Amino acid sequence: MLEIFAAVTGASVTAAAMSINNAGKQNLQTRETLARLTIAVENLAERLNVFHDDVMRKDSEVFQRLRNLEASVARLEGQQKRT
Repeated sequence: MLEIFAAVTGASVTAAAMSINNAGKQNLQTRETLARLTIAVENLAERLNVFHDDVMRKDSEVFQRLRNLEASVARLEGQQKRT
């Protein structure tokens, strides 16, 4: 009877140790995955900021050209009305 109890206790201790070891590995993998995802999100955010700056610069250029065209059209319309 004592041998059975010792065997069950040994098996339980072994199972608990393996479970703790696996949990530690999973925790390490989770931390590594979280670090990779965090870096990826930071990289994506930086690229999005660069893209946003490019779009803002292009929009500014386009609207400046539209203002120049509107001024030119207004000048031409004014000249046409005088003649």
